Amino acid sequence: MNFDALHHPYGSKRMTAYARNGMVATSQPLAAQAGLEVLQKGGNAIDAAIATAAALTVVEPTSNGIGGDAFALVWVKGELHGLNASGPAPQGISIEALEKAGVKEMPKYGFLPVTVPGAPSAWAALSEKFGRLPLTEVLAPAIRYAEEGYPLSPILAYYWERAFATFSKQLKGEEYESWFATFAPDGRAPQVGEIWKSPGHAETLRLIAETKAEAFYRGELADKVDAYSREYGGYIRKEDLAAYHPEWVKPIGVNYRGYDVWEIPPNGHGLVALQALNILKGYEFTQRDSVDTYHKQIEAIKLAFADGQKYITDPTKMTVRVEDLLSDAYADERRNLIGHSALTPVAGEPPRGGTVYLAAADGEGNMISFIQSNYMGFGSGLVVPGTGIGLQNRGHNFSLDPTHDNRLEPGKKSYHTIIPGFLTKGDQAVGPFGVMGGFMQPQGHVQVVMNTVDFGLNPQAALDAPRWQWMKDKQVEIEHSTPDHIVQALAARGHGVSWAVGSGSFGRGQIIWRNPETGVLMGGTEARTDGCVASY
Repeated sequence: MNFDALHHPYGSKRMTAYARNGMVATSQPLAAQAGLEVLQKGGNAIDAAIATAAALTVVEPTSNGIGGDAFALVWVKGELHGLNASGPAPQGISIEALEKAGVKEMPKYGFLPVTVPGAPSAWAALSEKFGRLPLTEVLAPAIRYAEEGYPLSPILAYYWERAFATFSKQLKGEEYESWFATFAPDGRAPQVGEIWKSPGHAETLRLIAETKAEAFYRGELADKVDAYSREYGGYIRKEDLAAYHPEWVKPIGVNYRGYDVWEIPPNGHGLVALQALNILKGYEFTQRDSVDTYHKQIEAIKLAFADGQKYITDPTKMTVRVEDLLSDAYADERRNLIGHSALTPVAGEPPRGGTVYLAAADGEGNMISFIQSNYMGFGSGLVVPGTGIGLQNRGHNFSLDPTHDNRLEPGKKSYHTIIPGFLTKGDQAVGPFGVMGGFMQPQGHVQVVMNTVDFGLNPQAALDAPRWQWMKDKQVEIEHSTPDHIVQALAARGHGVSWAVGSGSFGRGQIIWRNPETGVLMGGTEARTDGCVASY
């Protein structure tokens, strides 16, 4: 990557940020400032990431929470480490149990889709292995925001109001009252510039910090989750929490035009992004804004998703090997399916052998790509009373078809949509990147990587460029800033193209690249959210 040649053709109002001592990029300015505060107190990039992640549970609860999951890719001393902090289904739940209860598909809300939260364990594990400051100091900014309150930013307020409207219509049981008491204390969503605070949230974060998350998994917070679940017929128990530990995993990657692109292995769907890039590396791309580029990108993603949605699940339950899905031979086979016209994707048969996002970097060369989520915004609609713990609904992705690879089973991890990304070249880190947004995420990863590697765009430009999103079959949504001639040409090739209303569904990403010669950091953040790069 020629850092001097990176350019920006899209006229963004935002500019790429440059710094040398430290940088934090995320979707909420107050959270980025929390990470920067920890860096300036002597913390490293990992400490900053934990501080930012914890703060995001307070200052962007519309996207994540204490009761969600997390994944991380961490570059320290020339080595890339992976952390999978996604939680499994409770031991007491099963397809048979739900069938007896008359449940035919996994709901979005309530206790049935609740899985064991992994985010607090991620903070503790990262702190223990790589952190420099005590967790009490690292979580202090998040605790302060929760205790003292903060004013809502514009896009945050928009999604909060949208969630409140949805929940007001759909969440009718007594078990949901604590969500409304926590996030709509005045009987409505807080407005732009209005102060919101959550004392229960602050106390929970304090307990997590003081006990290195033990209170959450094997202490008083676990007891509160258990009592709440039992009262309303949920399946999660304190024994599920006590048995949980995050997993350090070996990242998976493919080489794309001399760069290694890294993702967390399944149960996350970073594999989809890698499969698509493996297909796309067989082509030469000279223009970003051409119908041929769009067409081939879309077709590659469709083929990769077809495989991902069939095969990705808990890694101990997968029926195919990751290395077979990422083999050059299989990529050639899938690439040969791409023609001039849009196809309807079908999963292949590989040869069988034996998913809020933030990026942080410091002046020592440490870098981290971190993502956490409650899924579908606020998650299950359940908040453990008095704690600020919004429980995730990740189990919604489970299938109740007993023949499906991603079928619901006790203690099993589901197909997971949140994925952090990382780019290296040779033995050098280029840096962390990510794009939030459910099933948009691997599609965003592919577009950001190609914007950088194929088309030489700087971090801000790579994020600002118009995006597309494959939805299903031949249906594609196109961002409003996409040139009209491309939209028309895609339609002529058989794509069911529609303009998206707004940009909220196209992901919200962050990038930090490091120049290996000078150590200078360059970062970009989304104009599609209240994003911020904080640096010094």
